Amino acid sequence: MRAMRAFVIPGARHDSVQLGHVPVPRVGPSELLVRVKAVGVGIHDSYFLPPDISYPYPIGIEAAGVIDEVGSAVPGHRSGERIAFVSSMQQKGGTWAEYAIVRGDSLIVPIPEGLSFEQAAAVPVAGNTTLRAFHALAPIPAGGSIFVAGASGAIGTFVVQLARAKGWEVAASASARNHDYLASLGATKTVDYHDEHWPEEIRQWRSAGVDAALAVQPQTTADSLAVVKDGGTVVTISGDRVIPARGVKVVAPSYEVDVRGELVALMEQIASGQVRLVIEHVYPFDEALAALAKVQTRRARGKVVLSLT
Repeated sequence: MRAMRAFVIPGARHDSVQLGHVPVPRVGPSELLVRVKAVGVGIHDSYFLPPDISYPYPIGIEAAGVIDEVGSAVPGHRSGERIAFVSSMQQKGGTWAEYAIVRGDSLIVPIPEGLSFEQAAAVPVAGNTTLRAFHALAPIPAGGSIFVAGASGAIGTFVVQLARAKGWEVAASASARNHDYLASLGATKTVDYHDEHWPEEIRQWRSAGVDAALAVQPQTTADSLAVVKDGGTVVTISGDRVIPARGVKVVAPSYEVDVRGELVALMEQIASGQVRLVIEHVYPFDEALAALAKVQTRRARGKVVLSLT
């Protein structure tokens, strides 16, 4: 049986991640086996796990690589194809490994020409979440406004750019050091979330409130609700629980909508330079624990990626 390197949770009583050697998973009829070339690092990677797993268990949900084997019941894919994918809640292990199993019905997108594996691995989770969050919004006309709470990370970086492309004015919160960065992405108003008076700044910018808000970071939904106009929408990406007021709808990203085609288009826009992809740092695979520690600070600008190439 072939073995591979993987960052794993070694046992049920362990909450730490360590580098180990585990068998290469066997591909089933409805699965793909992918040779992983790069991994998108997320804050949930070490604890977003399916039930009843076997240990040691490789962590991770997002990656890019080359299809090594195609299960007999998976149409439309071939060995050697370059793909980016999300493989969450996979009993056979996650993506922080030299090989990963992907169910054929998972979010899988081809990597366009001109996009590296490292770039491709940075897109699926953040891009998918952004696109689904937009589908959850009530209609906003061109010239309307939106507030993004916690905008300097991977999701916020996409939200600001795609909102501006729709003709919306964008206010965004981040630490002061990231204000120039957000302005370079198209934000028209920036506020420092450390300043307790930032909601007043938004209200001065839009006296009736913004049309909608996207609360990316935890504990930002209530404050976002306060700057949205009566009858507007707050999409809580962070999953905060708040009591709606003034007719404002508080909703989660829409997971009933298939955004695969939109995600393919987004990756093509990144490849052509129409949308800016920001990767703060690419860590070699052996330094994966440093990458995880970085994202857990919630201070990464854009995305953090592991490279196996």
